[in-house]
Amino acid sequence: MQRSSISNSHVQRRRWPCAALAAVFAGLAPSCVAPPTEGALDPQTGQPAVTGVYAPGVPTSHPPYKTFQASWKTRADSHYVYFEHIGSYVETAALIPSLVRELNAQGLAADGPPFALYFDDPAKTPLAQLQSRVCMPISGSRSPKAPLRYDLLPQVNVAYAAVSGPYPDAPRAYPHLFEYMDRFNWEADGPIREIYVVAPGSVRDPRDLLCEIQIPVATRQ
Repeated sequence: MQRSSISNSHVQRRRWPCAALAAVFAGLAPSCVAPPTEGALDPQTGQPAVTGVYAPGVPTSHPPYKTFQASWKTRADSHYVYFEHIGSYVETAALIPSLVRELNAQGLAADGPPFALYFDDPAKTPLAQLQSRVCMPISGSRSPKAPLRYDLLPQVNVAYAAVSGPYPDAPRAYPHLFEYMDRFNWEADGPIREIYVVAPGSVRDPRDLLCEIQIPVATRQ
C-alpha cells in the first residue's frame, strides 16, 4: 500500500449530500463499530494482546471535544470496489451514488456500509493533486468492469475512534486521534479511512450518525 503523507494537519470540512448518502445505505443493515480484535498484535512489541491499548475519556486540547475515546485494533482484510478521485476532497462523496449505480449494474452486492480513503494531507498537497477513493466493501475478490476498480484493503493495525454527529464534521476528530497516536510514538502509515456506519435517512437527529475513523499506524522512526 502507498505510504501516506497524512499528518495531524489533515483537517478539512466537507459538505456532503445527505440525500445521496441515504440512498446508498438503502437496503444495508446498520453495522456495529467493532471492538479491538481478540488476539491482536501489540503495535509496539509485535506480541499477542487480548485487546488494544484503550484511552477512555482522555482530556483533549482541541474543540469540540472535552474528552475523546480512542483505541487500536487489527483490521481484517477487506475486499472493495471503488472510484478513484484526484482533486478536492469536498468532491469525493459526490461519487457515492454513481458508485452504487455501477455496483448494481454489474450485479455486485455491497458487503457493508460505504467508506472513503483519503491519501494526502491537504496542508501539504496541492488541491488538484489530492488522491482519494470512494469505496464499497464486497464479499471476496472480483474483476469488475471499468469504470469500477477492485482492491484489497490489507490487514493492518489501526488507531480508531467512533465519532457521532454530521458526517461533514468527522475530520474535526482527526487532531484528537493523532494526539492519541502521539502517546505511543505512532505515525500514520496509510490513508485515513472513514466508514459511514449509520444511514443519514435512518435517523432524525444528525447527532445520531456514526462514523468510524481508522488510521493505519507504525512506530515513528
